[in-house]
Amino acid sequence: MVNIPEYYAGKNVLITGATGFMGKVLLEKLLRSCPGVKAVYVMVRSKAGQSPQARIADMINCKLFERLQEEQPGFAEKIIAVNSDLTLPELDLSKEDQSILAENVNIVFHCAATIRFNEPLKDAVQLNVLATQKMLALAHRMKHLQIFIHISTAYANCDRELIEEIVYPPPVDYRRLIDSLDWMDDELVSALTPKLIGERPNTYTYTKALAEYMVQQEAGDLNVAIIRPSIVGASWKEPFPGWIDNFNGPSGIFIAAGKGILRTMRASNDAVADLVPVDVVINATLAAAWYSGSQTLNRLKRQTFNHVFSHTSSEYHVISTFKRNPLEQAFRRPNVNLTSNHLINQYWIAVSHKAPAFLYDLYLRLIGREPRMMKTITRLHKAMMVLEYFTSHSWVWNNDNVTMLMAQMSPEDKKMFNFDVRQLHWAEYMESYCMGTKKYVLNEELSGLPAARKHLNKLRNIRYTFNTILVVFIWRVFIARSQMARNIWYFVVSLCFKFLSYFRASSTMR
Repeated sequence: MVNIPEYYAGKNVLITGATGFMGKVLLEKLLRSCPGVKAVYVMVRSKAGQSPQARIADMINCKLFERLQEEQPGFAEKIIAVNSDLTLPELDLSKEDQSILAENVNIVFHCAATIRFNEPLKDAVQLNVLATQKMLALAHRMKHLQIFIHISTAYANCDRELIEEIVYPPPVDYRRLIDSLDWMDDELVSALTPKLIGERPNTYTYTKALAEYMVQQEAGDLNVAIIRPSIVGASWKEPFPGWIDNFNGPSGIFIAAGKGILRTMRASNDAVADLVPVDVVINATLAAAWYSGSQTLNRLKRQTFNHVFSHTSSEYHVISTFKRNPLEQAFRRPNVNLTSNHLINQYWIAVSHKAPAFLYDLYLRLIGREPRMMKTITRLHKAMMVLEYFTSHSWVWNNDNVTMLMAQMSPEDKKMFNFDVRQLHWAEYMESYCMGTKKYVLNEELSGLPAARKHLNKLRNIRYTFNTILVVFIWRVFIARSQMARNIWYFVVSLCFKFLSYFRASSTMR
């Protein structure tokens, strides 16, 4: 079997969702590591007055493509922007573009989807199910297609504790659901949504499960593979460590923690963080297309790959990183408490989130500025409610197909398309991830670190002063006026003093 770059040599590739987070990384990696690829068609719609060609030109001028620009200055000539809208009939493709794609495309990567967890069901079905159905219809017309890759999610079947690398039948027939949504108004759909999605937490996971089953049912004689990444985070190594360009998922949570806004979070004691670097997912995706597309004996086989990296909680690494390399204009010093108890979490939300936000907004009003912190806290809580299901549950994934795929690769391919997450050093990755949010999402220069550290020290001094004043106030109001309270206070202090004396004596004897 040829190696991965040789497989892609001379091939024409079609990518949907190329302007999204994963799509950008896929496009960059494909062009950089497989320089022999003939052309890459990217389906893009016009947006904000920009043509698809202009959007692609802007995208490839970002930092993500700098390494590719240095190694292959003429790479942009291989990118062909195709005007398309996945929500419209026939994908809004012109007859000429349909003919070009049907005659030339060898490999399809269908990455486009809505990743909003709380998307209205009609919209989620339109973007995640119907768009995939239209892409499959287009793929059936492609005369030289070798593999159709569908990007799903590891949480498509999150209503199960054990998730195998198979496609599970959904609770409803997707065809009947699509027909029903056509005549239902938005109010009726909204009322029925909780009953339809059942034990799944949102419309995103529900429609991703429907899309998987639809791919299985309608692929026909197409060679297809389904990739199920878990939570996708910043890059591990490629094109450089820590690259991230959005607030989605963990990135927004890390920034809120680094700013000192997020102080408490609900997570079960046995929950693990299922975070996987984006370059790792893309390497596995390219390898899966190589393996599935080059195996003629597996022509009609449906392959599914669960790509999940489960590890212990990451809050310690996030907080320690942002204490050493603080974000600019932090609200408070970084510190996050995790609890599995709902009532305790609500208590800390009131004490650590809402009360400080209310006091800060009150201060802003007094100095004539517009209050903003309560609005920020409200948005944060909405995001936390969406993510709470995933932080308070845990799953077991079977990944035999991923292990098999790795075993089929040559040593050179394993190095160039590395997706073995066992090699990842978690503390180092989390530090580069946090620094990536600082540099690439917030656009903060490292030259501003001395001022940020000075600001963090100022916040620490303010906290110590406030705590001292609070202790004095409690003493004057409650303890100084009661003989019983004073006796209890002196008893507690004497016990602490005796304990410290005993500890010092024991240390000296050792």
